[in-house]
Amino acid sequence: MIIDSNKIQKVIDDSPQDKKQLIMILQNIQLEFHYLPKESIGLVSEYLGMPQSTVYSAATFYKSFSLVPRGENIIKVCKGTACHIKGADLIIDQLYAGIGIKPGQTTKDMKYTIEVVNCVGACAMAPVMIVNDKYFGEVKCNRATKLVKKG
Repeated sequence: MIIDSNKIQKVIDDSPQDKKQLIMILQNIQLEFHYLPKESIGLVSEYLGMPQSTVYSAATFYKSFSLVPRGENIIKVCKGTACHIKGADLIIDQLYAGIGIKPGQTTKDMKYTIEVVNCVGACAMAPVMIVNDKYFGEVKCNRATKLVKKG
């Protein structure tokens, strides 16, 4: 996947040139590209006048950032205790059958990425699936793929 450095620079240039804004700048880049392209680490480092190691440390410390390309639609399946007991594995199986990828994978067309997450704090709605920050509770495994395509 080839990323235009000018597009990354545009996102950066639209941000305040303040070291305190590092996380916000990384979030904006990830929002635009669905991950942090390799080039972004150096460009942010230069823009903020800080070592690349500092930018890289922040990008790898927070689980919300990804250094590998992710799909346009991020599907998260909760596997906390309540969700696990109420069928999270069946939801994952259904997603694999419907979309063709397992957790940690992205479709070749870069449309979907599936992730397994720990408890999302919605145990009363178990099992829970999140599609692009939209929560779906009490998900029935036979409806998981439909919710993703609708969501």
